[in-house]
Amino acid sequence: MSENRGAWPLYEVFVRGRRGLNHVHVGSLRAADRRMALTHARDLYTRRNEGVSIWVVRAEDIGASAPDEKDPFFEPSADKVYRHPTFYDIPEDVPHI
Repeated sequence: MSENRGAWPLYEVFVRGRRGLNHVHVGSLRAADRRMALTHARDLYTRRNEGVSIWVVRAEDIGASAPDEKDPFFEPSADKVYRHPTFYDIPEDVPHI
């Protein structure tokens, strides 16, 4: 019998400490469903009223680039000159572009 058979899925937990701040990854937990994951995340990661918002995401649903792929992964964006407003005429009354 497999060790993980019947194990609850792994959730990644993100907490926003105060209004206006970003959600920050604070840890992981296992839960039967999303609702249980939120409840456990609240109990584990915001015990002292540190958070105003919690996100839980199944770990298997997260996709991310690898740090060692940084240069090749982001390099193609430099080829798209339309993303860089270097050839547009900027009106004088438009600050900070």
